[in-house]
Amino acid sequence: MRKSKPKSNTKQSGFIRLISGKHKGRKLPVHDVVGLRPTTDRMKETVFNWLMQDVRDAKVLDCFAGAGSLGFEAISRFAASGTFIELDKTAAMQLSNNATLLKLDNVEIINTDALTMLANNLKQQQYDLVFIDPPFRKGLVTPCCDLLETQSWLSEDALIYVEFEQEAQPETPENWQVIKEKHAGQVICRLYQR
Repeated sequence: MRKSKPKSNTKQSGFIRLISGKHKGRKLPVHDVVGLRPTTDRMKETVFNWLMQDVRDAKVLDCFAGAGSLGFEAISRFAASGTFIELDKTAAMQLSNNATLLKLDNVEIINTDALTMLANNLKQQQYDLVFIDPPFRKGLVTPCCDLLETQSWLSEDALIYVEFEQEAQPETPENWQVIKEKHAGQVICRLYQR
């Protein structure tokens, strides 16, 4: 007699699609998690057009990974490695499952609070490309940016992509320069260079 699998509390709500690179066209399952807003294909295309020359061989940090839409897209476009930080256990498990599905050995999934982790750079790791797309209306962008800078998480010329709600207007370190910006409805997307 076959054993039935235990039922999960969360349900699969859809997919994210990788739009370019070695995994182009692959769809990865996403679970229905409160506050999860996967980056749309249209916005992802804009972001990666901005980053076209800078993704290959980059060490990538996805601070509030969620569905992993940005981080997995960077890996598909030949980033050297990706570190995905995600607080929600279900979302982190799905990130890990999707990394396995893609047979990735250059991805690390860390199930923890991003700000807590960023407060202590014990391994002295530095990243070339960072994605900051936290849950909205929680005031997470400014402290995240501050910790990335003060705890030496960034390489010398790092690029930092930040997505936030229009009313937020977060503060960023003085040495970060806005090099691209886009408004999409109630969302503002900015690309900074250190």
